[in-house]
Amino acid sequence: MPVTAHPIVVTPDVERLRAFYAGLLGAEVAQRVPESGDVFYLELRVDGFRLGLTQVSDAVPGEPGRVLLSVDVPDVEALLPRVAELGGRRTGGPTDMPWGQRVAHLRDPDGNAINLTQALPSA
Repeated sequence: MPVTAHPIVVTPDVERLRAFYAGLLGAEVAQRVPESGDVFYLELRVDGFRLGLTQVSDAVPGEPGRVLLSVDVPDVEALLPRVAELGGRRTGGPTDMPWGQRVAHLRDPDGNAINLTQALPSA
């Protein structure tokens, strides 16, 4: 059996993060628990990527630093104007890295660290 994993972000405001990731990456709700009433969990999907959002009313947004969500995208610069509109913020870049990626550092509306990465064309 292959091993798979997907990140699950704990947040006091599932809808705020859903709107951010939907607006930035085009993620769509693939699963909602429960199906009606107050939401506990949303699974977002875009292409083969899954991201879970779990509603925990007393979760404290802030500046987490132990986990970094790195998302490969076709065009980093095309997404950057949307970050602030959607409640996130840029913290660095985009920067062309020596290992062949363009990287922009962001924070989502809860302060979770995100890197948007794009493969650079080979020289």
